[in-house]
Amino acid sequence: MLRDIISNDFFTILLMLGLAIVAIAKMVSPKRFNDFTTVLGNSKYLKIYSRDQKFFDKFDALLFTNLIISLSLFSFICFEFFTKTNTLSPDTMFKISFGICMFILIKVIIERLIGSLFEMDAMIDQYLFQKISYKNYLGVLLIPINALLLFSFKPTLTFFYVTVILLFIIILTGLFTSLKAYQSLIKYNFFYFILYLCALEIAPCIILYKVIISN
Repeated sequence: MLRDIISNDFFTILLMLGLAIVAIAKMVSPKRFNDFTTVLGNSKYLKIYSRDQKFFDKFDALLFTNLIISLSLFSFICFEFFTKTNTLSPDTMFKISFGICMFILIKVIIERLIGSLFEMDAMIDQYLFQKISYKNYLGVLLIPINALLLFSFKPTLTFFYVTVILLFIIILTGLFTSLKAYQSLIKYNFFYFILYLCALEIAPCIILYKVIISN
């Protein structure tokens, strides 16, 4: 059932901002962007561009900014749907964006510190590049999904479940790609791998879930 299109300048601005950022990323590196769009089914992008990583990469920074905007907007829409409230303010949206950004950045910093501690900087850099590439891909996919939720049809529980499952598949694809690349190292350090998985991948998600539920 189609929904009535509600004029909402705030949502529209965020949606257009994310789209503009992705367009700028394509203008900055058109060939890299074309390779990036096939990252889900082709490891070519990861193999080529992981070797040319810089401390600050404009392309990744632009797509990461879109990820924060798109993921925050999707979280905002989910919160409105499940709590049946329409009173959320732009200030709440900013807090959601800030929380998501800090959550991702703190995880990256901790993982880099662990890499330095065990003298595995090069491997950790490649691993983080793979993870952020899949997350950025997720951010691009969220643009049309958010547009549908806002302006096309009334959201349903089934649609949210399908969308969340799709997002988890993308994240798991990134994780399994990394595991495949480092399977020999994981085999000989299985205990530390399980420790890492529990401490830095599973535990933060559980903590975030508890915080959201409690609030």
